[in-house]
Amino acid sequence: MPTQLADRTTIHDTRFDRETAMALAAEEYSRFAGVLVGLTNQDWQAPTSCTGWTVRDMAGHTLGMAELGASLPEMARQLARAARASKRSGRPQIDELTAHQVRKHEHLSVADLVAAVQRIGPKAVAGRRRRPGLMRALTVTDSGPDGASLERWRLGFLTDTILTRDPWMHRSDIAHALGRPMELTETHDGVIVADVVAEWALRHGQPYDLTLTGPAGGHWSSGAAGESISLDAQEFCRILSGRGSGTGLMATFVPF
Repeated sequence: MPTQLADRTTIHDTRFDRETAMALAAEEYSRFAGVLVGLTNQDWQAPTSCTGWTVRDMAGHTLGMAELGASLPEMARQLARAARASKRSGRPQIDELTAHQVRKHEHLSVADLVAAVQRIGPKAVAGRRRRPGLMRALTVTDSGPDGASLERWRLGFLTDTILTRDPWMHRSDIAHALGRPMELTETHDGVIVADVVAEWALRHGQPYDLTLTGPAGGHWSSGAAGESISLDAQEFCRILSGRGSGTGLMATFVPF
């Protein structure tokens, strides 16, 4: 798993303007819902890169996270429940949150689950858009990939960036689990990947020369005599998220 973590004095914030952020969110929710349509019973039970989760579990979590984005009361309920569970279990709050989201939707039939994912996308975009600037400027603490590597985020980083990266990465997880190509375009996925590259560069702060291949790829560099990296764009993001092992600058963690 990536091990290079940001200085705790850094406050991570979104780099997207609101219109771009919400356009990316709307498209990503739509694409995620589209992936679920037509899956077979075998597909739904396929194991994913998230330990212990099937494709169905991943869809339940993604639905729950979109519900969190759609409604402040629902966000408060989910976070309070996760905080209580974390105190009891000693596990990181994010682990309890995602586990709750999976359990919350496990009673749904496949048809109802797919329909719920289709319905929640526009509501989640509307809810995220309604977050006022003063709220988005608040600072929250994230526990990091191991539950103990604390870093500070603007709430706007969560609402405008992370809540879109999350379904994007899980769409990648499902494609990976089923051995199918992920739908990737320059105008949508390329924008998300470029933002990940910008954050990765900020987090490691070293010279680099990066070439990412595929529809979402591109070329970025900074400084002289830096590490040279050439990789598929989707795989680049999967490694930074902890779904693969990386060395050198590729050991830098980026949250999804």
